[in-house]
Amino acid sequence: MAKIKGPAIFLAQFIRDEAPYNSIESICKWVAGLGYKGVQIPTWDARAIDLDKAAESKAYCDDYKGKLKSAGVEATELAAHLQGQIVAMHPAYEIAFGGFYPEGLDRAAASKWATGEIEKLIKASANMGLKTAVVFSGALVWHMMYPWPQRPAGLVDEAFGELAKRWKPLLDLAKGSGVKLAYELHPGEDLHDGVTFEMFLDKVGNHPAATINYDPSHFVLQALDYVEFIKIYSERITAFHVKDAELRPNGRVGVYGGYQPWAKRAGRFRSLGDGQVDFKQVFTAMTEIGYKSWAVLEWECCVKSPEQGAAEGAPFIAQHIIEASEVAFDDFAGGKADVKTNRKILGLS
Repeated sequence: MAKIKGPAIFLAQFIRDEAPYNSIESICKWVAGLGYKGVQIPTWDARAIDLDKAAESKAYCDDYKGKLKSAGVEATELAAHLQGQIVAMHPAYEIAFGGFYPEGLDRAAASKWATGEIEKLIKASANMGLKTAVVFSGALVWHMMYPWPQRPAGLVDEAFGELAKRWKPLLDLAKGSGVKLAYELHPGEDLHDGVTFEMFLDKVGNHPAATINYDPSHFVLQALDYVEFIKIYSERITAFHVKDAELRPNGRVGVYGGYQPWAKRAGRFRSLGDGQVDFKQVFTAMTEIGYKSWAVLEWECCVKSPEQGAAEGAPFIAQHIIEASEVAFDDFAGGKADVKTNRKILGLS
């Protein structure tokens, strides 16, 4: 069995204007000091990486990797969640997502811009020597997730057809570049669970570059069997966010959250070990399917500070990475095996 790599950390939730979080060199030294070996890079933040230069110049990427190495880490994946969100955006979210794309663009221009950003993501990943890039799918029909008002026949199929139309050329570019796009299946995206991912796969012809960034926290909030999910989609999982969550419904609030802030929702994200995800089963299943890429902390907690979450995350992940073995625990009791002996045991000789 393969061994999962890690621990690693997604930098998106930690970058800010204060030192040591305000430059790639200093933040990487900080996380390396906590025990992390890899970093997932948010490409929408210029403090983390210059995506234009990374897409254009392998020399820039080589220098960038050198900076990471000097800090004691390496890149796990480049991520473009915010740009992916804008590839497909319903008008209802145009204002709310306004900070994700350049000011002054209408919805069509914003989608064209986002598509260009994903193209850069793919080229930059190839220049960095990375095999996977993490994205959101965007959403055209998420706002009609609950079937009231009744959805007209063909509406969802039309939405997924359009989603596929926008992503298929990007998936083709990724395949040609030796890169896979790992969609983070996430509430708020049209691809948010196994069924919606399958619907998308069907529309893009089971494209080999369409894969999954597995994150059990989002499935806890949907009451989905997150361990069985690993087994079902084993061949499509190419990235792994290690994030905890809890779903504690009561007499006042349930899965839908009652418009409450994160701290008051029944479903909320927690620091590793503080939620309900059974990470022993998750890491066991991931090891058994042969996953051999990175285990990346994505920290989002409504209770603890990011500093405490990051400090606790590295040893937590390290403790859960399994040292797989081909040696059976009961080998000591076995006898010498050969065809003649086996047939004798079966009464066939």
